Amino acid sequence: MDAKALYELSKVYLAGKQSSDEAIQLAELIQVLHFHEWKYAVQNSPIISDQEYDTLYKMLEALEQKYPDKIQSDSPTQRVSSDLSSKFPTVPHLVPMLSLDNSYNLEDLEDFDKRIKKLTGIEESQAIEYVVEPKFDGGSIALIYEDNQISRGATRGNGVKGDQITANLRTMRSIPLSADFKSRGIVKAELRGEALIRKDIFQKINSEREEAGLEIFANPRNAATGGLRMKDPSQAAQRGIEAFIYQMGYAVDANGQNVMDQFATHYETISLLGDLGFKIPAEETKVCKDIKTVFDFVKHWEEKRESYPYEIDGMVIKVNNLALQERCGYTSHHPRWAIAFKFKAKQATSKLLNVEYQIGKIGSVTPVAKIEPVALAGVTVSSISLHNEEFIVSKDLRLGDTVLVERAGDVIPYIVKSMAELRDGSEEVIQFPRACPSCQTTLIKAETEAAWRCPNITCEAQVLQKMVFHVSKSAMDIDGFGKSIVEKFYEHGFIKSIADIYALDYEEIAKLEGFGERSMTNLKAAIDKAKSNPISRLLHSLSIHHLGKKASKLLAQELQHVMELKDWNEENFIEIKDIGPVVASNVLAYFSDPANLALLKQLEDNGVNFTQTEEDKPLEVAADAPLVGKSILFTGTLTQMGRKEAQGLAAAAGAKLISAVSSKLDILVAGEKAGSKLKKAQKIGTVQILTEQEFIDILNSKAKDSNETQLSLF
Repeated sequence: MDAKALYELSKVYLAGKQSSDEAIQLAELIQVLHFHEWKYAVQNSPIISDQEYDTLYKMLEALEQKYPDKIQSDSPTQRVSSDLSSKFPTVPHLVPMLSLDNSYNLEDLEDFDKRIKKLTGIEESQAIEYVVEPKFDGGSIALIYEDNQISRGATRGNGVKGDQITANLRTMRSIPLSADFKSRGIVKAELRGEALIRKDIFQKINSEREEAGLEIFANPRNAATGGLRMKDPSQAAQRGIEAFIYQMGYAVDANGQNVMDQFATHYETISLLGDLGFKIPAEETKVCKDIKTVFDFVKHWEEKRESYPYEIDGMVIKVNNLALQERCGYTSHHPRWAIAFKFKAKQATSKLLNVEYQIGKIGSVTPVAKIEPVALAGVTVSSISLHNEEFIVSKDLRLGDTVLVERAGDVIPYIVKSMAELRDGSEEVIQFPRACPSCQTTLIKAETEAAWRCPNITCEAQVLQKMVFHVSKSAMDIDGFGKSIVEKFYEHGFIKSIADIYALDYEEIAKLEGFGERSMTNLKAAIDKAKSNPISRLLHSLSIHHLGKKASKLLAQELQHVMELKDWNEENFIEIKDIGPVVASNVLAYFSDPANLALLKQLEDNGVNFTQTEEDKPLEVAADAPLVGKSILFTGTLTQMGRKEAQGLAAAAGAKLISAVSSKLDILVAGEKAGSKLKKAQKIGTVQILTEQEFIDILNSKAKDSNETQLSLF
């Protein structure tokens, strides 16, 4: 069968629609799994998720347990999946590198704990100590040290032998060329580790490949494992690959005698490797007193995985006591004393069924992919933004394509790439529309922008989206007035523009199903409250292209009344720091349109505030305020105040708030559980890092110096 047929057969089994003949099932599953092992380990281009592979593997395992006489010697259950390549000579491992059994929930871990107790003869009531460490998503490697010098390095291969890639591994600065094993009586040792690429370096590599017109890597693992097999070690070095060492699997003395028995626990061996200069997952590893503590720790890391600098797809749980490990033993596939807890899949494959086009509040046309529903990081995804026409072209997406989908940051799903090798000729090129799907007006595209836009401001789709944005939290913040209510009121003719929101017929609305007197009272109160909003919110709520929150606040500081803007010229705007000609041009165009002026008059007539409030006025900061001229950023969880409150206090003290860590940042206030921003700031070296209390002390020291009353919060 070809790649397309094998992929489709995989989906048949995953959907539970396979043949009822179990002999056929067994043969087909072996064929399917061999194909996916080859795609994953040799081509570095998997087309199903790890969890989907595990599901297929367990199906085969169950059939073989039912029919042990039908187990084939080439079955994936009889060996570790292979990443052997013809490019490199193969070398035998001193100790086999096996796979790991997998778990996905607490029940799986509890079953694992019960099996360990049964294998070791430990009573059910007793607790077993485990070590939990990250399951890095990279390429497995084996290193041999003889007489304190690195003598050989290899890939995992088929578990018994691997590709000899010593020259490439020697280029990695995280791998010591020598280590003092002899101080522990060890003359020869074999270590296990994972080669991987840090997330930020991976993003840089993909950006460079995209600019060069090369195919991007699907994930850091692909980039790392591909780099391990480069013929030229200097090219491998350019990938920025690092190696974490997580196990010493073999150690003998000058007489060839095993000296692993000098260690009582796995954790001792890892600690020794750290002392010898190897990069080990020290802070990410924990000795857990029982399986419940294990579960709490792995769930903690599942929540934290996005802030971790490297890709991890789970945590590995190992019996800590080495003597107990020996009593547990091994299967042909995995050690019985270890198991991997797999996080919810971040990547999966699906089929691109259709593309729909959404019209935004300023007329931007956004293509949205409709895919076969797929589970990603705990949610089912069926719609994915394709951003713009350029994105579709750059990814070479076609209707009917099999696509690799990722849910980045466990929040926003996106399409990584299409699987061109799975096409059968029935796929269709996506034709981006040149007329608005809503009003049929010819679309326009500015030279400096990627999006096509509908220029018709009366376009029904635009008008509706403007109303949805107007009531949203970031604009007028009308509590309880969500998108669904806007759409329902628009459908029934209660609102035709944003001005109508402030003159609703509540008696008629109350007749609608689901809108009783109480809900109408709450809605009216929220709308009445919004009428008094500062004019900065009103300006932002008008959906003027490029007029964001910051620019709206800057304009509001210069206005006594919103309608003054109709008499402004470009110079008035340019004189304001951080207001550029693009914003000036767009605001001038908006306030010169008679239809817009009529809408604004209607808004004011309906009671919406148009005059500057105290909140709109510029913040007066003393020249000697403690943070004048400093840029500041908050990260982590603050315990004495909320993030917004802290930002307000920083601004009042003269600081400029910025949103990202860079060389322009002066101060980072790090609360509890600070993650990647803290690490990045530490690497920059010039950023002053403060605790929350130190930030408070700076503010209070100024208050004390000037005999002012300290803030009661502190």
